[in-house]
Order: sequence, then structure tokens, then C-alpha cells
Amino acid sequence: MRIPFCKYSLTFQGINDTMSIMPEIKDRSQLITEQRNPRTYDIDCKTTLEIVDTINAEDAMVVEAVHQEREHIAKAVELIVDALKSGGRLLYIGAGTSGRIGVQDAAECPPTFGTDPNNILGVIAGGERAVFQSVEGAEDLPEDGVHDIQIREVNHKDVVVGITTGGTTPYVMGALFEAKMRNAKTVFLCCNPETIPNFNIDVIIRPIVGPEVITGSTRMKAGTATKLIVNTLTTTAMIKLGKVYENLMVDLKAISAKLADRAERIIMTVCNVSREDAKRLLDTAYGNAKIAIVMQKLGIDYGEARKRLDACGGFIRKVLEQQG
Repeated sequence: MRIPFCKYSLTFQGINDTMSIMPEIKDRSQLITEQRNPRTYDIDCKTTLEIVDTINAEDAMVVEAVHQEREHIAKAVELIVDALKSGGRLLYIGAGTSGRIGVQDAAECPPTFGTDPNNILGVIAGGERAVFQSVEGAEDLPEDGVHDIQIREVNHKDVVVGITTGGTTPYVMGALFEAKMRNAKTVFLCCNPETIPNFNIDVIIRPIVGPEVITGSTRMKAGTATKLIVNTLTTTAMIKLGKVYENLMVDLKAISAKLADRAERIIMTVCNVSREDAKRLLDTAYGNAKIAIVMQKLGIDYGEARKRLDACGGFIRKVLEQQG
């Protein structure tokens, strides 16, 4: 049996849209993420090591659950790649753990892949304070989800990934509905086999990790599955956008000692040069490892290296192949 995500009544008043929510699911015990795990009934009687082993055994199921969704994940990646190529954005929308995971993934993309901080965004119910401290009740307001989409002026170029491990979060539903109204592409990520939005979603990613070790604690297996999936979405998208050469993050921003060291080592590896030469190349390329590599490989200056990369969509491999 498919359970509608939530039932909404929509009223349009001029340019203002108001949304009232009437959840059809008052008893959440039917959701698999809220059910008791028969393998952990006696977890409170176990030794410390036995508890650790039990949690680890449950976590081991997550990878296979994510694997089963690989085709849907790939479809979502293609939507994200198309959006970022056309000047659109990726927005993660979530509440609680789901929201924090989205915020974390978005925050890590600029230093890792050199993305514009405005192109990949994490939005959490309750705002910035909710990243550090639980804001209970924020997830129950679909109108806040609508508002958060509106103030970011989401449009047809964007992709909105709504993360709700239980599949019943009103805030996320409101955001996804508003995103769809604005013709954005939408992705619904949840860990329940039954819940489903009552309006069109472009891609549904549904890793079924089963009941949690501690009943209802979706920050555990469901949260782990979510982390694996969002990492895969952005990492794969960045590879498809030319921000990775071989398996090296050549578009990283050398804005810390660690990242500067990594950038130098990347240049040393690809160009087979000394640390001193790598540092010199990086300085000449204004801290851009990708441009530094092309400069060294082809024996050209900064301007020409940048021009060739731009002509090849930022792909080092295409630039080198053209050179023959």
C-alpha cells in the first residue's frame, strides 16, 4: 500500500500562496523507520562491545540499500549536472539530521571542488541556528518550506533535493511543492517504502535501511544512507563537470595550509615535478592547480592555459587530448 506523503489544501490569494496541511498519517508506527528492530530488543542488556558490534552489523546493511538505488541516484546526478551547466543551482532542503547533512555537503563543495558558494546550497528548517541546536517544531511548518524556496528565488534552472528520511516532513513537502510550482527539477530522498508525495517528483531515491537500532533514531542508519547519497550526488556531478582529473580534485581552492599542500602534491603527481616547482607553478597560476597543470603539461602561459580550459569546458583531459 502506498501512503500519500501528506494531503494539502491550496488557496491562492493574489500573489500570495497560503498552504494548510492536513496530515493523513497521525500514527507513524506504520512507517518502517518508526518500527522496532527485532535484532535489538535486548540491546540494553548487552556489554559495551556487544552494543558496538550490533550497531556495526546494522550499519553494514546501509551500503546495499544505497546500491539498490544507484539508477535513481544516477538520474538525479544528471539533473544536477544539467542544472549547474545551465547556470542553475542545487538546493538541499531538510529538517533536523537531514537538513544538517545537506548543509554539510553544500558547505564542503567550494573548498573541495572550487564551486561558487551560491551554486550549491543547504537549507534547513529553523534556519542557521538549527544547524547547531535542535529547533523542534520547525519541521512541521510547510509554509516555512514554501518561504525558504521563495526567498531564494528558485526557478526552472534549479534542482531541489528534499531530504526526509521518514518521508513525512511537512517543511520539506512545502518546499518541494513550491519548487515544482516554479518548474524546478525535484528529487525526493527518503528511507520509507510507503510514503510518496501526492504531486509529481522528477526522481525518487528510496534506500530502505529498515528499522533503526534505537527505534525512530533516523540519525543513524537512515542518516548514514543520506550522507552516502548526497556525497555521491555532488562528487559524481563534479566529476562530470570536469572538476576532477584522474582521481584528483584539481579544482580545489588552496585556502588553507592543508589544501595548499594538497594542491602542490597534485601538481607534483600529475606533472612529475618537485615540490619547489609545484609551488612556483601554483603561484604563477594564481593558486589554480588545474591551470598550473595545463601550463606545465603544454608549456604555455596562464592566459593560454585558461583559454584552452574554457574552450574544453574545464576538462584537463580534453585539453591534453586536443594537443595530441
